[in-house]
Amino acid sequence: MPWPPALCGSRSAAAGWGRGMSTASKVALGISVLLSAGTVAAVHIQQRRVRERLHEGVVRDLERQSRKLENIRLLQEQITLTKQLEAERHKMLMEKESQQS
Repeated sequence: MPWPPALCGSRSAAAGWGRGMSTASKVALGISVLLSAGTVAAVHIQQRRVRERLHEGVVRDLERQSRKLENIRLLQEQITLTKQLEAERHKMLMEKESQQS
């Protein structure tokens, strides 16, 4: 139910009491509503994409940290094996020298 003319405070509202909105007003209102709804939807979509990208960044960082730890473990293993190999070579050289003497 429309507002009574006395409460509207304008002469145009009092003069147009009982009549609906003009076609131009309806079109302008419709366009405004569509643009507003489109803007809200676009902002929500953009926020979701940003959130997904941030999450992907966290996942990549975790994978990178995991690979780094694995590389450190492999490096430590190689260092240990190299030390064992050098110790065995040294032992063999010492045995060879003792046999030649």
